[in-house]
Amino acid sequence: MYKLTVFIPESALDQVKSALFVAGAGTIGNYEQCCWQVKGTGQFMPLSGSTPHIGTHDSLEMVDEWRVEMVVAEAVIETVIAALKEAHPYETPAYDMIKVLDF
Repeated sequence: MYKLTVFIPESALDQVKSALFVAGAGTIGNYEQCCWQVKGTGQFMPLSGSTPHIGTHDSLEMVDEWRVEMVVAEAVIETVIAALKEAHPYETPAYDMIKVLDF
């Protein structure tokens, strides 16, 4: 089992979560669409050559975003990451996938 953490702008929160759930993320035992989320502020500066969804080149941006965490079975990792990249509005979504040990 793995845990996906992704940062999503508020305007795309439901769209991205839905795509991840359809791809197989967020299932724990007899429960589905499981996640944890908290609102915070993301910071980034689009550089020359980027195509930012929000902001302009060489200008520091502060954006309300949601940090969303959910489990992902190893068998669906590639499908979930593909769904994330397809549904997320950012050119380069910020995410990580960490292996969860079960003792």
